[in-house]
Amino acid sequence: MSLLDIPSGVLKSNFFRPRLEKEKVVILMGATGTGKSRLSVDLATRLPAEIINSDKIQVHDGLDIATNKIAEEERCGIPHHMLGVISPYTDFTATDFVDMASHAMDSILSRSQVPIIAGGSNSYIEALVDDEDFRFRSRYECCFLCVDVAMPVLHQYVSERVDKMVEMGMIDEVRSFFDANANYAVGIRKAIGVPEFDRYFRAEPYLDKQQRGKLLQEAIQEIKRNTCKLACRQLEKI
Repeated sequence: MSLLDIPSGVLKSNFFRPRLEKEKVVILMGATGTGKSRLSVDLATRLPAEIINSDKIQVHDGLDIATNKIAEEERCGIPHHMLGVISPYTDFTATDFVDMASHAMDSILSRSQVPIIAGGSNSYIEALVDDEDFRFRSRYECCFLCVDVAMPVLHQYVSERVDKMVEMGMIDEVRSFFDANANYAVGIRKAIGVPEFDRYFRAEPYLDKQQRGKLLQEAIQEIKRNTCKLACRQLEKI
């Protein structure tokens, strides 16, 4: 039986039954492409819950396709916190995450909702859980859920997802953000799917159709490789 096959009453009966000791928090982890965002929405529709994004790239505003932010229509009316709220030109550190996430959790709990923290930035989640000032471990009873997908299956899905993102307009989206003098080590430009297009955008005006197509495919394949590498690194940190 999968998690989503469990009747909502069972989900609420034990872990989510109100107690005086500690507030309840769910942390949903897993590599990129494993379906964390959609699973978090499915869980939130069965609980009195709101979602906190813990992806350090998706916290930035802009490039919704390239950063694979969950679309508004897929959120099912569930409030999402820390999603597309930071300037794309600003770095977002683990300390920033702990500060914003702690305030979001307090706000959600004040409405008698369960915070569901979902995203792939495992080092940021670790920083939150281990932060001595916030005292996460002593304040909250936490349910950790990890979405596990076999790597061959995940790599195939990642490849198909990148193709879909291209069909949705990722190239034009990133092109509108392109700056020949940009620093790819700052802000949203660190996102996979941005620096990989740099060589293509620089050369595009000077190439014929066949050359452009070849260079574009090289960029797309690099995005797929780098996304698979990211998934492997994320799994190592869980």
